[in-house]
Amino acid sequence: MAFSKPSREAIHLTAVLPLGSPAASSRLLTVRHVTTYRYACPVRLGDHHMMFRPRESHDLRLVGTRLSISPEPRSLRWLHDVLDNSLAVASFDTETAELVFDSEVRLEHIEAPHPDYALADDAQDFPFAYSREERLDLVRALERHHPAGEVDRWAAGFLPADGRIGTMALLRRITLGIRQQLTYSRRYERGVQTPAETLAKGTGTCRDYAFLMMEGVRALGLAARFVSGYIFVPGAESVPVIGGGATHAWLQVYLPGAGWVDFDPTNSIIGNRNLIRVAVAWAPAQALPLWGTYTGARSSFLGMDVSVSVLDEGAA
Repeated sequence: MAFSKPSREAIHLTAVLPLGSPAASSRLLTVRHVTTYRYACPVRLGDHHMMFRPRESHDLRLVGTRLSISPEPRSLRWLHDVLDNSLAVASFDTETAELVFDSEVRLEHIEAPHPDYALADDAQDFPFAYSREERLDLVRALERHHPAGEVDRWAAGFLPADGRIGTMALLRRITLGIRQQLTYSRRYERGVQTPAETLAKGTGTCRDYAFLMMEGVRALGLAARFVSGYIFVPGAESVPVIGGGATHAWLQVYLPGAGWVDFDPTNSIIGNRNLIRVAVAWAPAQALPLWGTYTGARSSFLGMDVSVSVLDEGAA
């Protein structure tokens, strides 16, 4: 069996308001995600799991979906995982030298260009404490997965000498700091670097960046979770967006009064602007867009191709 590799600083933020709010805007987007696995000879396919369907919410409404798989699976079933992500499981009874997943989703994306996060009064400044009720629900979001002194020191480096700072100002510093300190590199191999590895290498993917910031803010006592999805930026044809053209990853931090707030350290985005959430998880391994198995020689696997496009149907 083998795997198919599958201070109140001036802060300019992007957040979410329900459509109908004065500052809210809406776009109709089409996301197409195609993954092709190639093998040197026919292999017997095992189950494959897909996280392609975005999470519907007040800021994201699904309009239509299409999923085609070749060869056609014996069965395709849908379920909600422990975090309520939509998960599809394809089972096969055939052999093939090529496996193709083609997903297309049309959705309405709602965002606000100039938000004002309504943090609870006692969470406006860092450090703050979650209530007892919140901590009970946020146990997994506060849990460190790779405790490391270098990560603790790195996160503490964003604090002023007295340790007190506006909560959003701190998170903005970290979000911007990752892009300034590290060099982005695309990597298709399965897995994610530990935060300590990312700091040592000075480079990583969007998944590595998100995991580093997750562990960093957890080291400071803030609850965070991993997000997998897609990114779209208008005019990306002329202004390259890191992580565009592939699946994307970022994180959310839970802030009393504001709830789960998106932070994309790869592109220095705060809020949901251009970010299409598909899955949330306590760790990156729980939110893989696609994973599965095959029976055959490990050398049979020749490679995989991933293509993602996000188009604005309302663009001229």
